[in-house]
Amino acid sequence: MEKKHHRYGFVFVLCIIISLDLVSFISCLIAEAKKAKRKDLKLDGKLCYLPESHAHELGIAALICLGVAQVIGNLLICRIFCTRDKRNNCKTQKLRIATALLVLSWISFGVAVILLGAATSMSRKQPYGKGWLDRECYLVKDGVFGGSGGLVLVSSGSIVAAAIVSSQRKTQVEQRRRVHAQI
Repeated sequence: MEKKHHRYGFVFVLCIIISLDLVSFISCLIAEAKKAKRKDLKLDGKLCYLPESHAHELGIAALICLGVAQVIGNLLICRIFCTRDKRNNCKTQKLRIATALLVLSWISFGVAVILLGAATSMSRKQPYGKGWLDRECYLVKDGVFGGSGGLVLVSSGSIVAAAIVSSQRKTQVEQRRRVHAQI
């Protein structure tokens, strides 16, 4: 019975991770649609002004959800590895697959955070004479929020897959082979 509760807890945590990443992905897509456009840019001689767009808040929400999901996913995988019975070592192949998926998750997470952070920062209000950088106004290019949304999905998929691969027990066929080998 205890293993059944453990399995439900595992599925519940995976559902939380997937939900957070879906919120992050949807926030990225909506931010792509709500970002400041060229028509919003106002010029006064050499000075420029760009109003704050809703993409700023959506980008912050996407960053928070992505970060929380990444932390929860990594804690789940660490818990799986730390609570694994020492005598019941997982196959080296499963460990390599889980590690590769974890590395892919962290790489896509890092690139997504950089893209989302820069695009979210550019979506803030850029007043006359201050701009975003070097007193110039910058617009977020098309596809930046959408591309970071795609990276959110890659990060989410790889962390969930790594958790599933690392939690798999030996199959019945492998256990039977082990029993026959002992006989």
